[in-house]
Amino acid sequence: MDTTKTPPPQEAKLHFLDYWRIIRIRKTVILAVFLLVVITATLVTFILPESYSSTARIKVQRDQSDIQGIQSQQYVAGGVYDPYFIQTEFELIQSQIILDKVIADHDLNREYGKKFMAGELLKTEETRTLIKNRLTLSPVRNTELIQITVYMEKPQDAADLANWVADAYQKYRQDERRRLTEGGIEALERRWAGQEDKIRQAQTNVDQLREQLDVSDITPGGDVPSTLMTAESLRRLEGLRIESQAEYMRQQTLLDKLKEQADHFEKLAQIIPTTTQDTLLNSLLDQKTLAEQTLIKLQKDLGPEHPDVKKVTSQIEDLSNKIKDRVEGILIALDAKVASLKKGYEELQTEVDKAKKTDIETARKTRPYWEAKRKLDELQRFGQVLSMKIYSERTDVELPKTTMAEVIDKAMPGIKPVRPNKPLNIALGVVIGLVVGIGLAFFIEYLDTSVKTIDDVERSLQAPVLGVIPQNVGLILDEGAESPHAEAYRVLRTNLLFSRKDDKLNTIAIISAGAGEGKSTTVFNLASVFAQSGQRVLIVDSDLRRPTLHKMLRVTNNIGLTNYLLKQNALEEVIQTTSLPTLDFMASGKLPSSSLGILSSAQMKDLITELKQHYDFVIFDSPPVMGVSDASILASEVDMTLQVIQYRRYPQPMNIRAKQLIEKVGGNLVGIVLNNINMSQDESYYYYSGYYHDYYSRNEDQEPGAPAESGSGDKGKSA
Repeated sequence: MDTTKTPPPQEAKLHFLDYWRIIRIRKTVILAVFLLVVITATLVTFILPESYSSTARIKVQRDQSDIQGIQSQQYVAGGVYDPYFIQTEFELIQSQIILDKVIADHDLNREYGKKFMAGELLKTEETRTLIKNRLTLSPVRNTELIQITVYMEKPQDAADLANWVADAYQKYRQDERRRLTEGGIEALERRWAGQEDKIRQAQTNVDQLREQLDVSDITPGGDVPSTLMTAESLRRLEGLRIESQAEYMRQQTLLDKLKEQADHFEKLAQIIPTTTQDTLLNSLLDQKTLAEQTLIKLQKDLGPEHPDVKKVTSQIEDLSNKIKDRVEGILIALDAKVASLKKGYEELQTEVDKAKKTDIETARKTRPYWEAKRKLDELQRFGQVLSMKIYSERTDVELPKTTMAEVIDKAMPGIKPVRPNKPLNIALGVVIGLVVGIGLAFFIEYLDTSVKTIDDVERSLQAPVLGVIPQNVGLILDEGAESPHAEAYRVLRTNLLFSRKDDKLNTIAIISAGAGEGKSTTVFNLASVFAQSGQRVLIVDSDLRRPTLHKMLRVTNNIGLTNYLLKQNALEEVIQTTSLPTLDFMASGKLPSSSLGILSSAQMKDLITELKQHYDFVIFDSPPVMGVSDASILASEVDMTLQVIQYRRYPQPMNIRAKQLIEKVGGNLVGIVLNNINMSQDESYYYYSGYYHDYYSRNEDQEPGAPAESGSGDKGKSA
């Protein structure tokens, strides 16, 4: 597996206590920025010149008459509040038109030049800018009132300028209304004069066309051609044609059906009475029916040769012949009627077609006249509208007017200065100072990628934290086994023992990413707590470039590890004893310049193997892993490796890289030691050490031994 790859860090969520921790840690920055902002705001407030304000209030409305004019659309005073109109008037009041009028009327180029430019004559643009910078406009909520506020060094100057601006705006509104109204009437009158010429020309053209085309216009006021036939006459004639056609079709159909039964005389005789009312035929049919009934009665009693039977039979035959003749006559009459209806229908159709054709021809011939007449009518109607508009505008002009820009309150000189607002400015300075200070603190914290919490370490390095060492830790041998600081190292020792997978793993290398992170102090104190528990421990100073452990023990460094590896001395000669019987020490010795790779030699591996047999634990100090290769080599040769990370010193990527270097050479990194923690400022670490500080509080009044080098990176002496 590629050990150089680390899983991506999980997103961390900040608790309220994390924010409070950042504020406490960065309190110096916050306080410095806060004081700087507050002092600056206070100085600026007292240095700025005082100014007075005066306010004039004006009422602004759309233009209208005191009474209702002829025009139907009028703006009603006191109507719905229109923010767009008010905003437009805002811009108008501080526009070049109004301000230049104020400047010209009161010679402000010269006056303000004397006041602000030591007598130098100002340009109009400069004076206008000066006024704008001292002018503030504000609306009175849900009203048509505008407040014009001016700030000046003298109260009277502020009042004068506010009143001048209000008066100039009021006069501009009056003059502009008068100018627009009179200009509009003049434009309408010019248009009306041209319209009259067009009407006269159109009327002359209509008269000429009527005479030329011989148009009989019975409705001179109309614009539609009057045809030979009125629409009502044409509709009546068309109705008669339709009725005639329907009657013809009905009779023709009846005749056709009767002729279909011509071969069946008896049946035809029975059908005709149902379609045509004929009295004679009905009478003949009734007589025949009665005779047939009489014949039937006689045939029952008398023979066929009886005179009465023959008489009735003869009578029936005679009636049948008469009925047949009558039916033929009816058919002939019906045929004649159908022919007559057809002729009448065709005559009506011819008359309708002729009337339509005549109307169409007449309309085509007189079309130019009617078009000219229609155009004349349009011109006349527009002329009437234009004339009415001119009349209404002239009437409205003559009506009394209400001033739509009225000064309600004149500006009065102020009694006391309003700028600068000292309490407000100082309060804002306090608030802004706190906000900026806290914001800067969090920004610095955001930029600070160093290790801050145990979660930072375990999330980024994916390794457990075995120990948390507080600030200002001295040497355990000097402070005593019962000192509060010793408990932190005993916790580290316990966690280390539980972290190893085999009891035979007893050689430990203490490394760090950079210099000054407290490796040497950690080596010494960890070895001390192991030795105080009765285990035989050897400290090996394998930091051959900047050894410091011999200074902590106050012994010589003339002979040590390098002398043994170069076979200059025996092992017994390079091991020194300490004040603790179970703790021995091997100094680094002098390193010849020609022996830089001595830690990777076979002698070093043999030495580690031999020391494992003589001691319960062998702890090696090393140079920074990011500086030289010695630490990586040492990590690959020992059983376990501890990485020391100083709180808030180096960026996390640097510590991650150090871990990767250890794992890349096959080192067994069992855990991390967080060093130099400020327990009083960082609540997130307090529970690691607070309990034993309370437990050992009875020793707080005891004088500690002579302080050795601090755990905060060996005061710069550790490698």
